[in-house]
Amino acid sequence: MDRSKRRDEFLAEHGWEKANIVPLAADASFRCYYRLELSGQSAVLMDAPPAHEDIGPFIAVAQYLLKLELSAPRILGQDTSSGLLLIEDLGDGKFNSLLETTDNPDLLYQRAVDVLCVLHKAEPPAWLSPYNHELLLAEVDLLIDWYWPTITGTTIDFSTRTAYHNAWIEVFSAVEFGPPVTVLRDYHSDNLMWLPNRNGVAAVGLLDFQDALAGSPAYDLVSLLEDARRDVSDTLVKNMIQRYVSATGTPWSYIGRAYSVLGAQRNSKIIGIFTRLWRRDEKAAYLTLIPRVWRLLENNLTDPLLAPVRLWFDQHLPKYLRQKPQ
Repeated sequence: MDRSKRRDEFLAEHGWEKANIVPLAADASFRCYYRLELSGQSAVLMDAPPAHEDIGPFIAVAQYLLKLELSAPRILGQDTSSGLLLIEDLGDGKFNSLLETTDNPDLLYQRAVDVLCVLHKAEPPAWLSPYNHELLLAEVDLLIDWYWPTITGTTIDFSTRTAYHNAWIEVFSAVEFGPPVTVLRDYHSDNLMWLPNRNGVAAVGLLDFQDALAGSPAYDLVSLLEDARRDVSDTLVKNMIQRYVSATGTPWSYIGRAYSVLGAQRNSKIIGIFTRLWRRDEKAAYLTLIPRVWRLLENNLTDPLLAPVRLWFDQHLPKYLRQKPQ
């Protein structure tokens, strides 16, 4: 069936057939979002083509977050076979925009950290897959599979790829990542909404959490504080990590040692993803973010724990190759 026709039928089934439909900004996935406005009410339509996306995990994680009294969008209607979802509209107050104008950016970050404290004190759902070494390693491959050939003009050879893997495995094996918690994975300013009519942690609206896994308590802190889209001061980073440690009682060893390692892992992955978004999906806007991510990665690599990975980068991707692809 024509997709637009199925969307119209879905909206009619849920009483929104006469709504004014406004496209919302696309994200880095195959999903599309539309705001529906009808008789002073609004909702959001998520269109996730089943060939590329599965809305089941979004529904499951949303329901789990809502049980914790966190502000995931409420599910208003669903058709999992067609990849259509009607969800609560959390408004337009993205952290990413508000941080450019607010006189008190610390408040937004404090509330975002407080959300993680609530999330991490709860037992992660048993159905979440583990964020294990194998998956961490598969993600850093995105850099050598997409950025490497783009910037060097060659395909990475077997021995260089093996050395890359061995360096990461050595680093991962040397770090205790801590007891597993629910990791939302894309917990950053572009996926957080400010809901001024709600109190405490409920004032933070949560988006884009369908890829959640059970992993290190440090991972979403890294996502929040090493943001590809904006600079975060060293003082703010230190204060927010301390806020988290104090509130959760999580040993500093689980956060301090894992933070740089997971930062390096995540930033390597992001460089690969942003390159792929340009080359495969023709989303060139992400290229402008790569220089900041390289700066974050280079800062991660100054940690002695990352010496094996730093050595690989120095030998195979030296500074003159760390740039925005042309």
